[in-house]
Amino acid sequence: MRADQHRPRHLRRPLAVAAAAAATALLLPASAVSATPPGSAQVAVPDLVGSGSVPVRGLDLDALTIPELQQRMDAGQLSAVDLTRAYLARIDALNGELGAVLSVNPHALDDAAASDAARQRQQGRGPLEGIPVLLKDNVDTEAMPTTAGSRALLGSEPDDATITRRLREAGAVVLGKANLSEWANFRGAASTSGWSGVGGQTANPYVLDRNPCGSSSGSAAGVAASLAQVAIGTETDGSIVCPAGANGVVGLKPTLGLVSRTGIVPISAEQDTAGPMARHAVDAALVLGVLAGTDDSDAATAEIPADLGTDFADLDLDALQGARIGVWTLTPEQSAAVDDQTEAVFAAAVKQVEAAGATAVPVQLAYQDEIGAGE
Repeated sequence: MRADQHRPRHLRRPLAVAAAAAATALLLPASAVSATPPGSAQVAVPDLVGSGSVPVRGLDLDALTIPELQQRMDAGQLSAVDLTRAYLARIDALNGELGAVLSVNPHALDDAAASDAARQRQQGRGPLEGIPVLLKDNVDTEAMPTTAGSRALLGSEPDDATITRRLREAGAVVLGKANLSEWANFRGAASTSGWSGVGGQTANPYVLDRNPCGSSSGSAAGVAASLAQVAIGTETDGSIVCPAGANGVVGLKPTLGLVSRTGIVPISAEQDTAGPMARHAVDAALVLGVLAGTDDSDAATAEIPADLGTDFADLDLDALQGARIGVWTLTPEQSAAVDDQTEAVFAAAVKQVEAAGATAVPVQLAYQDEIGAGE
């Protein structure tokens, strides 16, 4: 049975909403619709300061990067409060269809105002100053429950996880918590990607009845639909990269130990890590630079090389000159399962890599049966 069929009929979603959910520029009234996602969760969006309308008309949230937003805020063309209001309005208008956001930070606008005040004093705290971020709801966040999608944890009262604290110290505005596969999908062989008892089913914003993949499904769908500038996901085995691919966003699983896991609901000490999810690669790089670093409470972070730079957004445009990049060459049986459009996108990507100076090296991935058995 399709996951969508488990929902009451009035919560099943028309496909026609998908494109608008993913790409609509922000021109919505603040009172648009109720913000109740599928399932039992109630998302209470703060009063948008009685403005009656979204304060930044024509702002293309989908296209703007963090550096571009920072330039506008530095120039006085945009405030963190207005940017936060804009994302809250999109949550209010669209989350009922997407089920990507479990809860909204009741202090988000206050935190945004504090960010604006710091900028006016020329005391900006870091590269994410004033940038709204969603956290997967297995990452502890002060003044909000961390449920891992389970109703058993609705009353939890955690302190900030280490990465939550790092985000705040860099100036980020914690917008809210994202839905996930309950217990990060560690709940049985037949669990449903993107479903939790707290939030119901997260939808893929491009085709609402399709699998958003999990377990960081709310983080990926929320970013894809411009419900936040960036989000935090976590991965044990595919839970960042799979929803990133399924929802068309950038997702990066860092090397184990680069990012602290203190304050994150665990599964495997050998595999767990948090990582950034974003619409733009530069945004993911900036977030990773904030997240990365040692933590006395997480021994794995002691393995970070002392000379490792964390300015991941300082990208060298000639970095691929002379690089050799493996290109997975399919067997005839594998190729038969891939449609022509997908093949064309893949081939175009290989040409782009080659145009940047790299050599594409055909490879076939061995031991696929053994890898599947290990899963």
